Amino acid sequence: MTDEPDERIVPDVRETAADIASMEVRGAATIADAAADALASQAAASTAETPAAFEAELKAAARRLYETRPTAVSLPNALRFVLWDMEGESVAALRESVVESAEGFQADLAAAQDDLGRIGANRLRDGDVVMTHCHSTDALACVKAALDQGKELSAVVKETRPRKQGHITAEQLREWGVPVTLVVDNAARRYLERVDHVLVGADSIAADGSVVNKIGTSGLAVNARDRGVPIVVAAQTIKLHPGTLTGHTVEIENRDETEVLADADRDRITDGHPGDPDFAVENPAFDVTPPRYVDAIVTERGQFPPESVVTLMRELFGTDVGEPWD
Repeated sequence: MTDEPDERIVPDVRETAADIASMEVRGAATIADAAADALASQAAASTAETPAAFEAELKAAARRLYETRPTAVSLPNALRFVLWDMEGESVAALRESVVESAEGFQADLAAAQDDLGRIGANRLRDGDVVMTHCHSTDALACVKAALDQGKELSAVVKETRPRKQGHITAEQLREWGVPVTLVVDNAARRYLERVDHVLVGADSIAADGSVVNKIGTSGLAVNARDRGVPIVVAAQTIKLHPGTLTGHTVEIENRDETEVLADADRDRITDGHPGDPDFAVENPAFDVTPPRYVDAIVTERGQFPPESVVTLMRELFGTDVGEPWD
């Protein structure tokens, strides 16, 4: 067997990385849970004979996972939390520390969404209409907790192209008995007149309170502010981006153009010349909403005005914002 750490990455890690990259595994908490589980699998299956070789394997596995989704900060945060606790003077001790750390992280993660939901539900009143964008299990946790409290809610759900994740949100809400009006993205401003709250999730939150979320969130927030509709961001603390404490910007992921334009349509537009240099398709997956358009960020640790998020971030991460897989 080769001694190269990359060659010793176990199938569970490779499969998880592929599923995250293809969005078979989606949603920040689901991605974080899958990443932690994959690292535990790598640790359990490792045949490394020395502590140095074991650590090199775990870092290689973490790198493979990290490279799949640069914007979804819950992924590197999950890797950080698991690798930070990797310690021991033998392979057996290192293996045990990684498995225990991953299991502890997953347990905290499972409880976090329920706690967040109960906090966010306090912002919703009986009879409220919420508008959603994309699909966020954190945002839906707030709705579910409000329903469990006996409140009646209805929803205006944006389709959220190009992948139409709003359809997933609509399906979930209907399973809970919530009346849903599904609208195309461009109709959002029209329907804000009947909405009490805009409720969205986040893929990443910067130290200044800026919210990185599915493309179209920033435009919705501007329209909501103009209409006087509060915009609430539901996000577990795993979505805080510690790198922004040191001035790094959040990388915006561009996804494949075929999500926007099928090959047949491209051929039609370019008259059968797919390499036409004067025709391009761009498909940014996310945009950045400035903190001035956000009324509150709801986490499992409470709700915060955007400008206060930096305090929470420092409490969680301190000054250790590096990448332990390097």
